[in-house]
Amino acid sequence: MSSHIHPTAVIGPKVCLGKNVTIGPYTVIDGPVTIGDNAVIGVHCVVEGHTTLGDGCQLFTGAVIGSIPQDKKHSKKDRVVLKIGDGNIFREYVTVNPGTVEGGGTTSIGHNNFVHGLFARGP
Repeated sequence: MSSHIHPTAVIGPKVCLGKNVTIGPYTVIDGPVTIGDNAVIGVHCVVEGHTTLGDGCQLFTGAVIGSIPQDKKHSKKDRVVLKIGDGNIFREYVTVNPGTVEGGGTTSIGHNNFVHGLFARGP
């Protein structure tokens, strides 16, 4: 099967897409990003930075994957990496960042994880 990329999606020139990838409306993928086979990336997602997303991963609406670390010491010159294994599911509005230089520079996520946002529950 071939990939399906919605016409409103923006895919940068350094992006490497696997086979049978689906990319939804208004999604932006930019930088040295590698997307594995059979990945499904939903609506309004962002994937950027030095990010590898494994085979069969799913990103739901608004997920932000690979943007710079949420650390004031981070510099644009820092080489930081995000490596995500196969079969991971990232639910709505989840954010996953690469590591920091002080922490070794790499965030690694294994295979077959389910990542979702936290919420507060009332009484």
